[in-house]
Amino acid sequence: MTNPHKINSKAPLLGDYKLYFDIDTRWMDNDIYGHVNNVVYYSYFDTIVNRFLIENAGLDIRKGTEIGLMVSSQCHYYSGIAFPDKLIGAFGVNKVGNSSVEYNLAIFKENEERASAKGILTHVFVDRSTHKPLRIAGLLRQALTEAILV
Repeated sequence: MTNPHKINSKAPLLGDYKLYFDIDTRWMDNDIYGHVNNVVYYSYFDTIVNRFLIENAGLDIRKGTEIGLMVSSQCHYYSGIAFPDKLIGAFGVNKVGNSSVEYNLAIFKENEERASAKGILTHVFVDRSTHKPLRIAGLLRQALTEAILV
């Protein structure tokens, strides 16, 4: 059996990230085993990314010509969380390409330094109507570049 403390030692630290968003767990997030179900973490990641894009990068999700499509995602779990835990969603960027960006995200329990989960997600920005890739430019590129983790 794997030592859970050893697995958790690979978890990212809160200070590894640049931006933070509060997340509240909900009763419905818990599964029959009494912890947040694995699929819910992806919902948290999606919320973190979209809050960043709207609040920091000026993305107009309703009328803008560009949208981000998720093309890749993965999650590494380090420790369980459950309702009514208060969470912190951490945001960073690994790399920005011409039309794609790789996000580096993590979920932390409030007042804990090691992440409960880490996500790596990739968006490709495309034209809303044609779905053809678009070059990341302007405020979007600036905000993503400033969020690159060193």
